[in-house]
Amino acid sequence: MNTLELDSRGHLCPFPLIEAKKAIETLATGDVLVIKYDCAQATENIPRWAAEAGHEVTDFEQIGDAQWRMEIKKG
Repeated sequence: MNTLELDSRGHLCPFPLIEAKKAIETLATGDVLVIKYDCAQATENIPRWAAEAGHEVTDFEQIGDAQWRMEIKKG
């Protein structure tokens, strides 16, 4: 299993979601994308997209004031 880390902090929505979509395309099934971001809209948009695309959010935490970290396992 490979893990790719993506830091989208400082990028306004919808860029964290767009970057996550591009990044996960480079991964094999079962690999994990770790994304850090500070766009509040992405806390809803990224999990919704992941579920619709067949991926699984395996971890989701707030890591600071208006900053989050999410792990997505590619389905």
